[in-house]
Amino acid sequence: MVPARYVFAVLGSIGFAIIYGLKVNLSVAIVAMVNHTALAALAQGGADRAGAADSPAAPACSSDPGSPTESLEDGPFEWSETTQGYILASYFWGYMVTQIPGGRMAELLSAKWVMFAAVLVNAVCTLLTPPAAALHAGALLAMRIGEGLGAGLTFPAMHVMISKWAPPDERSVLSSVIYAGTALGTVVSMLLSGVLAGALGWASVFYVMGGLSLAWCVLWLLLVADSPAQQRGISAAERAYIEEALGHSPGQQRARREAPPPVPWRSVWTSGPFWAILVAHFCSNFGWYMLLIELPTYMRHILRFSIKENAGLSALPFLLMWFFSMFLGRLWEWSTKRGSLSTSSSRKISTVIASIVPALCLIGVSFVGCDRPFVVVLMSVAVMSVGGMFSGFLSNHIDIAPNFAGTLMAITNTFATIPGFVVPVFVGQVTNGNQTMSAWRTIFLTTVGLFICEAVVYVFLGSGEEQSWNNIKKSEEKLKEERINAENA
Repeated sequence: MVPARYVFAVLGSIGFAIIYGLKVNLSVAIVAMVNHTALAALAQGGADRAGAADSPAAPACSSDPGSPTESLEDGPFEWSETTQGYILASYFWGYMVTQIPGGRMAELLSAKWVMFAAVLVNAVCTLLTPPAAALHAGALLAMRIGEGLGAGLTFPAMHVMISKWAPPDERSVLSSVIYAGTALGTVVSMLLSGVLAGALGWASVFYVMGGLSLAWCVLWLLLVADSPAQQRGISAAERAYIEEALGHSPGQQRARREAPPPVPWRSVWTSGPFWAILVAHFCSNFGWYMLLIELPTYMRHILRFSIKENAGLSALPFLLMWFFSMFLGRLWEWSTKRGSLSTSSSRKISTVIASIVPALCLIGVSFVGCDRPFVVVLMSVAVMSVGGMFSGFLSNHIDIAPNFAGTLMAITNTFATIPGFVVPVFVGQVTNGNQTMSAWRTIFLTTVGLFICEAVVYVFLGSGEEQSWNNIKKSEEKLKEERINAENA
């Protein structure tokens, strides 16, 4: 029989694959939705201005003479780069709002149902995207905001569930499997979106992917529970193993139904390890969202790949990321069980990999020009390495405070959402009528600076140890014991 915690991890991974697949499908489909002919005059004017200021190098790469060229087919919408930036950013306006409420709902009520609601809302809004876009750009913005509202619940809810399902020495690998679904969903979505848009039209991207997502909702309700204590069909041995590994006596989780303690806000905001996660999460997400959302645009407009090549080559880095993140999680699990590496060390090494390696790759991309194979390799390594975040700072909330894992994730992810709506607008403003190498170099080098900040702050402030404020009752008992000892001395 397959262990119940692995069933939970696989379905959790598929859930994140759905959320991220529905997040990035518009990044691919929008290439087929826009009327490029109507925007050509504006783009040409921007290119002329850029050509006067830049070096004699071409503003973008010429088509590969070894491959047939493909012109951009016009879609029905006359959206400028700036408008496209706002459309892509609108997802994150909703995403930011539900983080903290979602974290507390998951801790106080049911993380399983919060996660279910998140995916269901995303599926429905995705199915409504084509008619909304045909109605008005504002209606499309509303659908994307709705998706963001649902998706904002996912990370806090899943952190709560991991804190109840994952034994400490398996936390890295289970977290990596679950959160690697974000990379897998990106791969599938980019490939499927490119194929569907090219064969059946852009609207099919949303109808097919939205419809398939509804099947997961049924499986999640039938096969997953909030904790091992509530799981049907789990073996007694596995339930006992998880509960004892988490410090509970057998059956304790079933018997104990009191509400979790109030969040010790003062201790949270004065905690160095918490600030390390927050800063790392913010800086990492700037680079993550830049690669996730804008990579198809760069591949299309600068490297001049066709829409089919674009989908495949944009997806390749995220496939590598999926494999790499699970390998790293398994490596840290093995090292931790052997006692050769502490949790703090594994978190810091993973975070450094997820920041310094992409920074070096983006520096390379900024200066290699139109060497397409080399750019593809550098971009692939950059995205792959970002996968280190899953077993790095992104799992760290559960280490330092498992009782408040959902709330801590909600707080850091709220701040980390800011790059989600800043990046598309920033890229749209920099490249508006100016799709040139120099414009993208500005974007890449800005991202490099934030990656370096992530590594430095996390290495100095990060920790994998549980903080004293995680358990208020134990802290109070310890203070009382120390006070009694002092009086008796």
